[in-house]
Amino acid sequence: MITVRSLTGGYAGGEVLKEISFEVGKGELFGILGPNGSGKTTLLKMISGALGFSAGIIELDGRPLTQYTPKQLARMMAVLPQHSDQAFPYSVKETVSLGRYAHQKGWFHSWSEEDEQIVLKVMDQTGITFLQEKSIVELSGGEKQRVYLAQALAQQPRILLLDEPTNHLDLSFQKELLDLLKKWAIEEGLTVVSIFHDLNLASLYCDRLLLMENGEVLIVDTPAEVLKEERIKSVYKTQIKNHPHPEIARPQLLLVPESDRGQEGDFKIDFRFLDVGQDRIVMQIPVKLRTMSSGITGAGIGWHNSFVHRVVPMEYDCSDHKAEMAAFLQGNGYLPSETVAMMTAVPAATTSIRLFEAGELSIFIIVSAGNTHYDSPRNINTWLFINGRISEEAFIQSAMTAAEAKMSALQELEGSRVNTADPAVGISTDSICIAAPQQGEEISYAGTASPLGKLISEGIYTCTKEAILNYRADKAAFKHS
Repeated sequence: MITVRSLTGGYAGGEVLKEISFEVGKGELFGILGPNGSGKTTLLKMISGALGFSAGIIELDGRPLTQYTPKQLARMMAVLPQHSDQAFPYSVKETVSLGRYAHQKGWFHSWSEEDEQIVLKVMDQTGITFLQEKSIVELSGGEKQRVYLAQALAQQPRILLLDEPTNHLDLSFQKELLDLLKKWAIEEGLTVVSIFHDLNLASLYCDRLLLMENGEVLIVDTPAEVLKEERIKSVYKTQIKNHPHPEIARPQLLLVPESDRGQEGDFKIDFRFLDVGQDRIVMQIPVKLRTMSSGITGAGIGWHNSFVHRVVPMEYDCSDHKAEMAAFLQGNGYLPSETVAMMTAVPAATTSIRLFEAGELSIFIIVSAGNTHYDSPRNINTWLFINGRISEEAFIQSAMTAAEAKMSALQELEGSRVNTADPAVGISTDSICIAAPQQGEEISYAGTASPLGKLISEGIYTCTKEAILNYRADKAAFKHS
């Protein structure tokens, strides 16, 4: 639909674009990215025909841009600029109706029922029907943006060019607008080319992205390829982290404020933050830790500073244990949003709690194992606090290493009874939490052969075995009492 080859040009002061080449297909939602001054708006102006160029070719539907008359171009393409100013106090409906000009033989002399229905439809789709009688000069920036979008859509173009279309829009309208553009691209074959400053919105909605730097094309590819962490750091000269969206297969970029990047120091998680009571074991940490957890509260990846291991009665039964746990936490002064919480019927006194150190490495472990209904441990909760900054890979490896160590302890104590079908191993009520303050030098690996992995293996094996033996001794003492 759009072909740009070796496009070069700019303004009287000098050339802004240098040898720009790319193609956009029919029905594609195509995003243009780049820092301020990279040439994004200049490129859009050249494609729209509003700005000439000194060299290169722009073709629309296989035909050179220069061969279109202004009215032909208006039927082919609509443009929504970054800042639209209305000199006359037209009503909203009148402003939108101007979009039908390219389809008229004269100034509204041939206004038809079809024109009326199209104007009403695009006003409804952009959420401005209730404003149709108001003067355009009375509207807020976000309301004006939606009016001018409706005007562009009223042209029924085959190509839509937009310069920061979500500028001034509330979050809900940003989503509605981009959902609408995506729907039109898919269902009606509308080709959409848009400049984005919000890289995350571009990632969520665009089929492909063009990243510009200093008037040149750096890369044209899918969002996953364009939004590589090191590339964006280099182009935008800022600290970011690339993380996948939790619901769809699109990357999301997170800014890292300098003031919140964590202290470089020797903060150490140990017994100082431990409080053991009859109905709970609590670690209250003065800083938030990066966590990976399967707890009842705080499951998944997050940041937390309260860790609650709750001991419930043997007969505990609740149809909604998550809601009940949240109520328990709030009732005892813990914020559920900042807390990882687990639950067990095993007495707190049987829990194994230890600090393990090897050189500069140290970990703090809490393991509870057992269930008063059975002779064998059927519920093992594991807390692993790692003092340091660990990579994403090391987080996952820590969980794997801990699981292997737990199995080793069970195999030693249970012997041949332990196998993959044994209900005492890896049951659905087992929980684990890996937590680290993310301070100091990064630790890249935690596999069983790495220094951290070896310490985790030793610690989890020791604490799991000790917790099981403590539980058995406590149960034996109870039977003989």
